Amino acid sequence: MTDDLERLANGVLWPGFFGTEAPGWLRDELRDGLAGVVYFGQNVGEGLPALSAEILDANPDALIGIDEEGGSVTRLESATGSTVPGAAQLGLLDDLVASEKTGAELARRVRAVGANVVLGPVADVNTDPRNPVIGVRAFGDDEALVSRHVVATIDGIQDGAVAACVKHFPGHGDTHMDSHHSLPEITLDLEEFERVHLEPFRAAVDAGVDAVMTAHIVVPAWGEQPATLNPRVLGMLRDWGYDGVIITDALDMAAIRETVGLGGGAALALAAGADLLCIGNPTNPGDAALPDQDEQDFRAARDGIVAALRDGSLSRSRVEEAAARVAALASKLRAAAAEHQQESDEFDAAVFDAAEILRRVMTISGGTPEVASELAVIDARRRSTLAVDSAGSYVASALAGDGLRVRLDVASAPVSEQDRVLDEVSAAAVTASATTVLLIDRPDTDAAQRALVERAALRDPRAVVVNVGLPTADPLPLPTVEVAAASRLGAQTARDALLGRFSVQQRMTSAG
Repeated sequence: MTDDLERLANGVLWPGFFGTEAPGWLRDELRDGLAGVVYFGQNVGEGLPALSAEILDANPDALIGIDEEGGSVTRLESATGSTVPGAAQLGLLDDLVASEKTGAELARRVRAVGANVVLGPVADVNTDPRNPVIGVRAFGDDEALVSRHVVATIDGIQDGAVAACVKHFPGHGDTHMDSHHSLPEITLDLEEFERVHLEPFRAAVDAGVDAVMTAHIVVPAWGEQPATLNPRVLGMLRDWGYDGVIITDALDMAAIRETVGLGGGAALALAAGADLLCIGNPTNPGDAALPDQDEQDFRAARDGIVAALRDGSLSRSRVEEAAARVAALASKLRAAAAEHQQESDEFDAAVFDAAEILRRVMTISGGTPEVASELAVIDARRRSTLAVDSAGSYVASALAGDGLRVRLDVASAPVSEQDRVLDEVSAAAVTASATTVLLIDRPDTDAAQRALVERAALRDPRAVVVNVGLPTADPLPLPTVEVAAASRLGAQTARDALLGRFSVQQRMTSAG
Protein backbone atom coordinates (compact mmCIF):
# COMPACT_ATOMS: atom_id res chain seq x y z
CA MET A 1 0.00 0.00 0.00
CA THR A 2 1.45 3.35 -1.03
CA ASP A 3 1.67 5.78 1.90
CA ASP A 4 1.11 9.53 1.68
CA LEU A 5 4.75 10.46 1.09
CA GLU A 6 5.23 7.74 -1.50
CA ARG A 7 2.16 8.92 -3.38
CA LEU A 8 3.48 12.48 -3.29
CA ALA A 9 6.82 11.28 -4.65
CA ASN A 10 5.04 9.29 -7.38
CA GLY A 11 3.74 12.55 -8.81
CA VAL A 12 7.25 13.64 -9.83
CA LEU A 13 8.72 10.33 -11.04
CA TRP A 14 9.11 9.23 -14.66
CA PRO A 15 10.51 5.69 -14.92
CA GLY A 16 11.44 3.49 -17.82
CA PHE A 17 10.50 -0.19 -17.81
CA PHE A 18 11.16 -3.51 -19.48
CA GLY A 19 9.02 -4.99 -22.22
CA THR A 20 6.17 -4.19 -24.55
CA GLU A 21 3.53 -4.62 -21.85
CA ALA A 22 3.12 -2.65 -18.65
CA PRO A 23 4.41 -4.72 -15.71
CA GLY A 24 2.18 -5.14 -12.68
CA TRP A 25 4.24 -2.88 -10.42
CA LEU A 26 4.02 -0.08 -12.99
CA ARG A 27 0.24 -0.33 -13.35
CA ASP A 28 -0.11 -0.27 -9.56
CA GLU A 29 2.04 2.85 -9.23
CA LEU A 30 0.22 4.61 -12.07
CA ARG A 31 -3.04 4.03 -10.20
CA ASP A 32 -1.29 5.56 -7.16
CA GLY A 33 -0.42 8.78 -8.95
CA LEU A 34 2.80 7.96 -10.82
CA ALA A 35 3.46 10.87 -13.21
CA GLY A 36 3.90 8.62 -16.25
CA VAL A 37 6.58 6.73 -18.16
CA VAL A 38 9.36 7.21 -20.66
CA TYR A 39 9.48 4.85 -23.64
CA PHE A 40 12.77 3.41 -24.85
CA GLY A 41 13.56 1.13 -27.75
CA GLN A 42 12.72 -2.06 -25.86
CA ASN A 43 9.15 -0.85 -25.35
CA VAL A 44 8.46 -0.22 -29.03
CA GLY A 45 6.49 -2.72 -31.08
CA GLU A 46 3.29 -3.08 -33.02
CA GLY A 47 1.35 -3.00 -29.78
CA LEU A 48 2.66 0.39 -28.65
CA PRO A 49 -0.69 2.22 -29.04
CA ALA A 50 -2.32 -0.50 -26.91
CA LEU A 51 0.45 -0.12 -24.31
CA SER A 52 -0.18 3.62 -24.17
CA ALA A 53 -3.90 2.99 -23.75
CA GLU A 54 -3.14 0.60 -20.88
CA ILE A 55 -0.97 3.22 -19.19
CA LEU A 56 -3.57 5.96 -19.64
CA ASP A 57 -6.28 3.64 -18.36
CA ALA A 58 -4.30 3.25 -15.14
CA ASN A 59 -3.65 7.01 -14.96
CA PRO A 60 -5.49 9.23 -17.47
CA ASP A 61 -3.10 12.08 -16.59
CA ALA A 62 0.06 10.11 -17.34
CA LEU A 63 2.78 11.89 -19.26
CA ILE A 64 4.27 9.48 -21.82
CA GLY A 65 7.60 10.73 -23.13
CA ILE A 66 9.86 9.47 -25.88
CA ASP A 67 13.26 10.48 -27.33
CA GLU A 68 12.13 11.11 -30.89
CA GLU A 69 14.51 13.68 -32.34
CA GLY A 70 14.72 12.47 -35.93
CA GLY A 71 18.05 11.93 -37.66
CA SER A 72 20.43 9.89 -35.52
CA VAL A 73 18.06 9.52 -32.55
CA THR A 74 14.81 7.59 -32.73
CA ARG A 75 12.91 5.20 -30.50
CA LEU A 76 9.86 4.63 -32.69
CA GLU A 77 12.10 3.45 -35.54
CA SER A 78 14.94 2.08 -33.42
CA ALA A 79 14.96 -1.22 -35.32
CA THR A 80 15.14 0.29 -38.79
CA GLY A 81 16.46 3.85 -38.45
CA SER A 82 14.77 7.22 -38.56
CA THR A 83 12.88 8.44 -41.62
CA VAL A 84 12.70 12.02 -40.28
CA PRO A 85 15.34 14.72 -40.88
CA GLY A 86 17.72 15.38 -38.01
CA ALA A 87 18.66 18.68 -36.40
CA ALA A 88 22.04 19.11 -38.14
CA GLN A 89 20.40 18.50 -41.51
CA LEU A 90 17.73 21.09 -40.78
CA GLY A 91 20.33 23.56 -39.55
CA LEU A 92 22.40 23.14 -42.71
CA LEU A 93 19.29 23.72 -44.83
CA ASP A 94 18.28 26.69 -42.63
CA ASP A 95 14.66 26.62 -43.74
CA LEU A 96 12.43 27.40 -40.76
CA VAL A 97 9.34 26.05 -42.52
CA ALA A 98 11.08 22.69 -42.94
CA SER A 99 11.98 22.63 -39.24
CA GLU A 100 8.45 23.50 -38.18
CA LYS A 101 7.01 20.82 -40.47
CA THR A 102 9.48 18.31 -39.08
CA GLY A 103 8.37 19.18 -35.55
CA ALA A 104 4.75 18.69 -36.61
CA GLU A 105 5.61 15.29 -38.10
CA LEU A 106 7.38 14.22 -34.90
CA ALA A 107 4.28 15.25 -32.93
CA ARG A 108 2.02 13.32 -35.31
CA ARG A 109 4.06 10.15 -34.99
CA VAL A 110 4.35 10.40 -31.22
CA ARG A 111 0.65 11.11 -30.79
CA ALA A 112 -0.22 8.19 -33.10
CA VAL A 113 1.29 5.74 -30.58
CA GLY A 114 -0.46 7.40 -27.64
CA ALA A 115 2.50 9.34 -26.24
CA ASN A 116 2.34 13.05 -25.50
CA VAL A 117 5.85 14.39 -24.77
CA VAL A 118 8.67 14.69 -27.33
CA LEU A 119 12.04 14.79 -25.60
CA GLY A 120 13.38 17.35 -28.04
CA PRO A 121 14.41 19.47 -29.76
CA VAL A 122 18.08 19.63 -28.80
CA ALA A 123 18.93 23.24 -27.96
CA ASP A 124 22.64 22.63 -27.43
CA VAL A 125 25.09 24.67 -29.53
CA ASN A 126 27.67 22.12 -30.66
CA THR A 127 30.83 24.23 -30.43
CA ASP A 128 33.19 21.30 -29.74
CA PRO A 129 33.50 19.04 -32.82
CA ARG A 130 34.80 16.24 -30.57
CA ASN A 131 31.47 16.13 -28.73
CA PRO A 132 30.60 12.42 -28.39
CA VAL A 133 27.00 12.82 -27.29
CA ILE A 134 25.59 15.84 -29.20
CA GLY A 135 27.24 16.35 -32.61
CA VAL A 136 24.64 16.08 -35.38
CA ARG A 137 21.86 16.09 -32.79
CA ALA A 138 22.34 19.89 -32.62
CA PHE A 139 21.16 22.30 -35.29
CA GLY A 140 24.68 23.72 -35.49
CA ASP A 141 27.46 25.65 -33.80
CA ASP A 142 25.96 29.14 -34.05
CA GLU A 143 23.60 30.26 -31.30
CA ALA A 144 21.39 32.39 -33.56
CA LEU A 145 20.83 29.55 -36.03
CA VAL A 146 20.19 27.06 -33.24
CA SER A 147 17.76 29.43 -31.53
CA ARG A 148 15.58 30.03 -34.56
CA HIS A 149 15.34 26.34 -35.45
CA VAL A 150 14.63 25.37 -31.85
CA VAL A 151 11.70 27.78 -31.82
CA ALA A 152 10.41 26.59 -35.19
CA THR A 153 10.54 22.96 -34.08
CA ILE A 154 8.83 23.74 -30.77
CA ASP A 155 6.04 25.46 -32.69
CA GLY A 156 5.57 22.41 -34.89
CA ILE A 157 5.52 19.98 -31.99
CA GLN A 158 3.28 21.95 -29.64
CA ASP A 159 0.80 22.94 -32.33
CA GLY A 160 0.29 19.18 -32.64
CA ALA A 161 -1.06 18.78 -29.09
CA VAL A 162 2.23 17.31 -27.83
CA ALA A 163 4.66 18.84 -25.34
CA ALA A 164 8.18 19.73 -26.48
CA CYS A 165 11.10 19.39 -24.07
CA VAL A 166 14.24 21.30 -25.05
CA LYS A 167 17.51 19.82 -23.86
CA HIS A 168 20.14 19.81 -22.28
CA PHE A 169 20.07 22.94 -20.08
CA PRO A 170 22.29 24.95 -19.63
CA GLY A 171 24.01 23.55 -22.74
CA HIS A 172 25.91 20.32 -23.47
CA GLY A 173 27.55 21.53 -26.68
CA ASP A 174 31.03 22.46 -25.48
CA THR A 175 32.20 19.16 -24.06
CA HIS A 176 34.17 16.19 -25.36
CA MET A 177 32.91 13.88 -22.60
CA ASP A 178 29.71 11.82 -22.41
CA SER A 179 27.70 12.31 -19.21
CA HIS A 180 26.31 8.79 -19.61
CA HIS A 181 29.76 7.59 -18.53
CA SER A 182 31.33 10.53 -16.65
CA LEU A 183 30.66 14.00 -15.24
CA PRO A 184 31.73 16.57 -17.86
CA GLU A 185 33.12 19.89 -16.67
CA ILE A 186 32.88 22.97 -18.89
CA THR A 187 35.45 25.64 -18.12
CA LEU A 188 34.46 27.95 -20.94
CA ASP A 189 34.60 31.68 -20.21
CA LEU A 190 31.33 32.44 -18.39
CA GLU A 191 30.45 35.43 -20.57
CA GLU A 192 30.82 33.26 -23.66
CA PHE A 193 28.84 30.41 -22.10
CA GLU A 194 25.95 32.73 -21.24
CA ARG A 195 26.02 34.46 -24.64
CA VAL A 196 26.28 31.32 -26.75
CA HIS A 197 24.93 28.31 -24.89
CA LEU A 198 22.08 29.87 -22.92
CA GLU A 199 20.65 31.78 -25.87
CA PRO A 200 18.62 28.92 -27.47
CA PHE A 201 17.09 28.11 -24.09
CA ARG A 202 16.07 31.75 -23.59
CA ALA A 203 14.48 31.64 -27.04
CA ALA A 204 12.65 28.42 -26.15
CA VAL A 205 11.32 29.91 -22.92
CA ASP A 206 10.16 33.02 -24.77
CA ALA A 207 8.43 30.75 -27.30
CA GLY A 208 6.43 29.03 -24.53
CA VAL A 209 8.13 25.64 -24.46
CA ASP A 210 6.32 23.20 -22.19
CA ALA A 211 9.39 21.53 -20.66
CA VAL A 212 13.16 21.92 -20.30
CA MET A 213 15.52 19.00 -19.65
CA THR A 214 18.63 19.48 -17.52
CA ALA A 215 22.19 18.40 -18.30
CA HIS A 216 24.54 16.48 -16.01
CA ILE A 217 27.38 18.93 -16.58
CA VAL A 218 29.41 21.05 -14.19
CA VAL A 219 30.12 24.72 -14.88
CA PRO A 220 32.61 25.59 -12.09
CA ALA A 221 31.69 29.28 -12.16
CA TRP A 222 28.19 28.27 -11.02
CA GLY A 223 29.30 25.74 -8.40
CA GLU A 224 30.64 22.21 -8.10
CA GLN A 225 27.31 20.42 -8.55
CA PRO A 226 26.08 19.21 -11.94
CA ALA A 227 23.35 21.42 -13.37
CA THR A 228 20.67 18.82 -12.60
CA LEU A 229 21.43 19.17 -8.88
CA ASN A 230 22.38 22.86 -8.83
CA PRO A 231 19.74 25.33 -7.57
CA ARG A 232 21.69 28.28 -8.98
CA VAL A 233 21.58 26.84 -12.49
CA LEU A 234 17.94 25.72 -12.41
CA GLY A 235 17.02 29.00 -10.73
CA MET A 236 18.10 30.85 -13.87
CA LEU A 237 15.11 29.39 -15.70
CA ARG A 238 12.72 30.72 -13.05
CA ASP A 239 14.51 34.09 -13.10
CA TRP A 240 13.69 34.27 -16.82
CA GLY A 241 10.02 33.90 -15.93
CA TYR A 242 9.75 30.25 -16.92
CA ASP A 243 7.02 28.40 -15.03
CA GLY A 244 6.93 25.18 -17.06
CA VAL A 245 8.18 21.74 -16.11
CA ILE A 246 11.90 21.22 -15.50
CA ILE A 247 12.75 17.59 -16.30
CA THR A 248 15.99 15.92 -15.33
CA ASP A 249 18.11 14.00 -17.77
CA ALA A 250 18.17 10.33 -16.78
CA LEU A 251 19.26 9.83 -13.18
CA ASP A 252 20.73 6.40 -13.98
CA MET A 253 23.55 8.03 -15.98
CA ALA A 254 26.98 7.66 -14.44
CA ALA A 255 27.24 11.39 -13.75
CA ILE A 256 24.52 10.91 -11.09
CA ARG A 257 24.36 7.19 -10.28
CA GLU A 258 28.09 6.88 -9.57
CA THR A 259 28.35 10.11 -7.56
CA VAL A 260 25.32 10.70 -5.33
CA GLY A 261 23.30 7.64 -6.40
CA LEU A 262 19.79 7.37 -7.78
CA GLY A 263 18.02 8.10 -4.51
CA GLY A 264 20.32 10.91 -3.49
CA GLY A 265 20.17 12.38 -6.98
CA ALA A 266 16.37 12.31 -6.99
CA ALA A 267 16.13 14.22 -3.71
CA LEU A 268 18.85 16.71 -4.62
CA ALA A 269 17.35 17.38 -8.05
CA LEU A 270 13.97 18.20 -6.52
CA ALA A 271 15.58 20.42 -3.90
CA ALA A 272 17.46 22.22 -6.68
CA GLY A 273 14.21 23.01 -8.50
CA ALA A 274 13.54 20.11 -10.88
CA ASP A 275 9.91 19.01 -11.24
CA LEU A 276 9.91 15.67 -13.06
CA LEU A 277 12.63 13.07 -12.58
CA CYS A 278 13.51 10.89 -15.55
CA ILE A 279 14.88 7.73 -13.96
CA GLY A 280 16.28 6.23 -17.15
CA ASN A 281 16.48 3.13 -19.29
CA PRO A 282 16.72 -0.11 -17.27
CA THR A 283 18.51 -1.83 -20.16
CA ASN A 284 21.52 0.51 -19.90
CA PRO A 285 23.54 -1.80 -17.61
CA GLY A 286 23.49 -4.37 -20.42
CA ASP A 287 24.19 -7.92 -19.26
CA ALA A 288 24.50 -6.60 -15.70
CA ALA A 289 20.85 -5.49 -15.67
CA LEU A 290 18.79 -7.40 -13.11
CA PRO A 291 15.46 -8.95 -14.12
CA ASP A 292 13.69 -6.32 -12.02
CA GLN A 293 16.13 -3.46 -12.71
CA ASP A 294 13.25 -1.22 -13.78
CA GLU A 295 11.37 -1.61 -10.51
CA GLN A 296 14.54 -1.43 -8.41
CA ASP A 297 15.60 1.84 -10.02
CA PHE A 298 12.12 3.31 -9.54
CA ARG A 299 12.02 2.33 -5.87
CA ALA A 300 15.56 3.61 -5.27
CA ALA A 301 14.56 7.02 -6.61
CA ARG A 302 11.32 7.12 -4.65
CA ASP A 303 12.94 5.90 -1.46
CA GLY A 304 15.51 8.69 -1.76
CA ILE A 305 12.76 11.29 -2.02
CA VAL A 306 10.77 9.87 0.87
CA ALA A 307 13.84 9.67 3.10
CA ALA A 308 14.69 13.29 2.35
CA LEU A 309 11.12 14.36 3.10
CA ARG A 310 11.24 12.54 6.42
CA ASP A 311 14.58 13.96 7.54
CA GLY A 312 13.67 17.48 6.44
CA SER A 313 16.41 17.92 3.84
CA LEU A 314 13.65 18.19 1.19
CA SER A 315 10.56 20.25 1.94
CA ARG A 316 7.10 18.89 1.26
CA SER A 317 6.09 22.21 -0.30
CA ARG A 318 8.87 21.89 -2.92
CA VAL A 319 7.65 18.45 -3.97
CA GLU A 320 4.04 19.63 -4.00
CA GLU A 321 5.05 22.56 -6.21
CA ALA A 322 6.83 20.19 -8.61
CA ALA A 323 3.91 17.77 -8.71
CA ALA A 324 1.51 20.64 -9.40
CA ARG A 325 3.53 21.73 -12.42
CA VAL A 326 3.57 18.17 -13.75
CA ALA A 327 -0.19 17.86 -13.22
CA ALA A 328 -0.81 21.20 -14.94
CA LEU A 329 1.09 20.04 -18.02
CA ALA A 330 -0.85 16.78 -18.08
CA SER A 331 -4.13 18.70 -17.88
CA LYS A 332 -3.05 21.03 -20.69
CA LEU A 333 -2.15 18.10 -22.94
CA ARG A 334 -5.43 16.30 -22.29
CA ALA A 335 -7.36 19.41 -23.30
CA ALA A 336 -5.18 19.94 -26.39
CA ALA A 337 -5.60 16.32 -27.49
CA ALA A 338 -9.37 16.58 -27.17
CA GLU A 339 -9.38 19.59 -29.50
CA HIS A 340 -6.99 18.14 -32.07
CA GLN A 341 -8.60 16.87 -35.23
CA GLN A 342 -7.69 13.54 -36.86
CA GLU A 343 -8.12 15.19 -40.25
CA SER A 344 -5.24 17.51 -39.39
CA ASP A 345 -2.97 14.51 -38.77
CA GLU A 346 -3.82 13.00 -42.13
CA PHE A 347 -3.14 16.30 -43.89
CA ASP A 348 0.20 16.79 -42.10
CA ALA A 349 1.35 13.30 -43.10
CA ALA A 350 0.35 13.86 -46.72
CA VAL A 351 2.22 17.16 -47.16
CA PHE A 352 5.41 16.27 -45.27
CA ASP A 353 8.17 15.14 -47.65
CA ALA A 354 11.20 14.16 -45.58
CA ALA A 355 13.14 12.85 -48.57
CA GLU A 356 12.76 16.16 -50.39
CA ILE A 357 14.21 17.99 -47.38
CA LEU A 358 17.27 15.74 -47.47
CA ARG A 359 17.70 16.07 -51.21
CA ARG A 360 17.83 19.82 -50.73
CA VAL A 361 20.45 19.70 -47.99
CA MET A 362 22.77 16.91 -49.14
CA THR A 363 26.09 18.00 -50.62
CA ILE A 364 29.24 16.44 -52.06
CA SER A 365 32.70 17.78 -51.30
CA GLY A 366 36.10 16.87 -52.69
CA GLY A 367 35.09 16.27 -56.30
CA THR A 368 32.33 14.62 -58.29
CA PRO A 369 32.13 10.82 -58.09
CA GLU A 370 31.31 8.70 -61.10
CA VAL A 371 27.70 7.53 -61.22
CA ALA A 372 27.60 4.10 -59.60
CA SER A 373 25.61 1.07 -60.65
CA GLU A 374 26.01 -0.66 -57.28
CA LEU A 375 27.71 0.07 -53.95
CA ALA A 376 30.10 -2.00 -51.82
CA VAL A 377 30.13 -0.49 -48.31
CA ILE A 378 32.85 -0.55 -45.65
CA ASP A 379 31.18 0.61 -42.44
CA ALA A 380 33.96 2.25 -40.39
CA ARG A 381 31.83 4.36 -38.03
CA ARG A 382 32.46 4.66 -34.29
CA ARG A 383 30.57 2.42 -31.92
CA SER A 384 27.10 3.35 -30.72
CA THR A 385 26.62 5.18 -27.42
CA LEU A 386 23.83 4.89 -24.87
CA ALA A 387 22.24 8.03 -26.32
CA VAL A 388 22.78 7.46 -30.03
CA ASP A 389 22.74 4.25 -32.08
CA SER A 390 25.40 5.81 -34.28
CA ALA A 391 26.61 2.44 -35.59
CA GLY A 392 23.13 1.03 -36.28
CA SER A 393 23.39 -1.61 -39.01
CA TYR A 394 20.36 -0.15 -40.80
CA VAL A 395 22.51 2.75 -42.09
CA ALA A 396 25.01 0.52 -43.90
CA SER A 397 22.20 -1.78 -45.02
CA ALA A 398 20.18 1.05 -46.57
CA LEU A 399 23.29 2.45 -48.23
CA ALA A 400 24.47 -0.87 -49.68
CA GLY A 401 21.07 -2.13 -50.79
CA ASP A 402 21.67 -5.64 -52.14
CA GLY A 403 25.40 -4.98 -52.46
CA LEU A 404 28.31 -6.00 -50.26
CA ARG A 405 28.69 -4.45 -46.81
CA VAL A 406 31.45 -5.08 -44.27
CA ARG A 407 31.79 -3.77 -40.73
CA LEU A 408 35.29 -2.51 -39.81
CA ASP A 409 36.06 -1.19 -36.31
CA VAL A 410 39.02 1.09 -36.98
CA ALA A 411 39.38 1.79 -33.27
CA SER A 412 40.45 -1.78 -32.58
CA ALA A 413 41.46 -3.39 -35.89
CA PRO A 414 45.20 -3.19 -36.70
CA VAL A 415 46.18 -1.39 -39.89
CA SER A 416 47.08 -4.70 -41.54
CA GLU A 417 43.51 -5.94 -40.96
CA GLN A 418 42.07 -2.67 -42.25
CA ASP A 419 44.19 -2.92 -45.41
CA ARG A 420 43.09 -6.50 -45.95
CA VAL A 421 39.43 -5.39 -45.81
CA LEU A 422 40.13 -2.49 -48.19
CA ASP A 423 41.79 -4.82 -50.69
CA GLU A 424 39.09 -7.48 -50.50
CA VAL A 425 36.19 -5.05 -50.83
CA SER A 426 37.87 -3.17 -53.69
CA ALA A 427 38.46 -6.45 -55.53
CA ALA A 428 34.87 -7.52 -54.96
CA ALA A 429 33.65 -4.13 -56.15
CA VAL A 430 35.60 -4.46 -59.40
CA THR A 431 34.15 -7.92 -59.99
CA ALA A 432 30.62 -6.67 -59.37
CA SER A 433 31.10 -3.37 -61.27
CA ALA A 434 30.35 -1.60 -58.01
CA THR A 435 31.76 1.50 -56.32
CA THR A 436 33.56 1.16 -53.00
CA VAL A 437 32.01 3.37 -50.31
CA LEU A 438 33.62 4.19 -46.95
CA LEU A 439 30.94 4.98 -44.37
CA ILE A 440 32.35 7.21 -41.61
CA ASP A 441 31.16 9.68 -38.98
CA ARG A 442 34.15 11.53 -37.46
CA PRO A 443 36.46 12.59 -40.29
CA ASP A 444 37.91 15.63 -38.49
CA THR A 445 38.36 14.15 -35.02
CA ASP A 446 39.09 10.45 -35.58
CA ALA A 447 42.58 10.03 -37.00
CA ALA A 448 41.98 6.34 -37.71
CA GLN A 449 38.94 7.07 -39.91
CA ARG A 450 40.83 9.72 -41.86
CA ALA A 451 43.85 7.46 -42.30
CA LEU A 452 41.59 4.70 -43.62
CA VAL A 453 40.18 7.07 -46.24
CA GLU A 454 43.67 8.19 -47.24
CA ARG A 455 44.84 4.60 -47.74
CA ALA A 456 41.65 3.74 -49.64
CA ALA A 457 42.24 6.68 -51.99
CA LEU A 458 45.66 5.29 -52.92
CA ARG A 459 44.20 1.85 -53.65
CA ASP A 460 41.01 2.91 -55.42
CA PRO A 461 40.73 6.52 -56.65
CA ARG A 462 37.14 5.78 -57.76
CA ALA A 463 36.03 5.11 -54.18
CA VAL A 464 33.74 7.55 -52.39
CA VAL A 465 33.03 8.51 -48.79
CA VAL A 466 29.65 8.85 -47.10
CA ASN A 467 29.96 10.92 -43.93
CA VAL A 468 27.03 10.72 -41.53
CA GLY A 469 28.72 12.90 -38.89
CA LEU A 470 29.43 16.62 -38.81
CA PRO A 471 30.42 17.91 -42.25
CA THR A 472 34.13 17.76 -42.95
CA ALA A 473 36.13 20.90 -42.23
CA ASP A 474 39.37 19.48 -43.66
CA PRO A 475 38.87 18.00 -47.15
CA LEU A 476 39.25 14.27 -47.66
CA PRO A 477 41.12 12.83 -50.68
CA LEU A 478 37.94 11.22 -52.04
CA PRO A 479 34.55 12.66 -53.04
CA THR A 480 32.49 12.87 -49.85
CA VAL A 481 28.71 12.80 -49.57
CA GLU A 482 27.77 14.86 -46.52
CA VAL A 483 24.70 13.34 -44.84
CA ALA A 484 24.86 14.77 -41.27
CA ALA A 485 22.78 12.00 -39.65
CA ALA A 486 23.11 8.26 -39.04
CA SER A 487 19.61 7.51 -40.24
CA ARG A 488 17.91 5.18 -42.69
CA LEU A 489 16.51 8.15 -44.59
CA GLY A 490 19.95 9.75 -44.86
CA ALA A 491 21.53 6.53 -46.11
CA GLN A 492 18.78 5.97 -48.67
CA THR A 493 19.18 9.52 -49.94
CA ALA A 494 22.96 9.17 -50.16
CA ARG A 495 22.50 5.93 -52.13
CA ASP A 496 20.13 7.67 -54.53
CA ALA A 497 22.70 10.44 -55.02
CA LEU A 498 25.54 8.01 -55.79
CA LEU A 499 23.35 6.06 -58.20
CA GLY A 500 22.62 9.29 -60.08
CA ARG A 501 18.95 9.47 -59.20
CA PHE A 502 19.18 13.17 -58.39
CA SER A 503 21.89 15.81 -58.66
CA VAL A 504 23.72 16.92 -55.54
CA GLN A 505 25.20 20.36 -55.04
CA GLN A 506 28.94 20.70 -54.52
CA ARG A 507 30.08 21.87 -51.11
CA MET A 508 33.22 23.99 -51.03
CA THR A 509 35.74 23.19 -48.29
CA SER A 510 39.13 24.60 -47.44
CA ALA A 511 42.04 23.00 -45.64
CA GLY A 512 42.94 24.24 -42.19
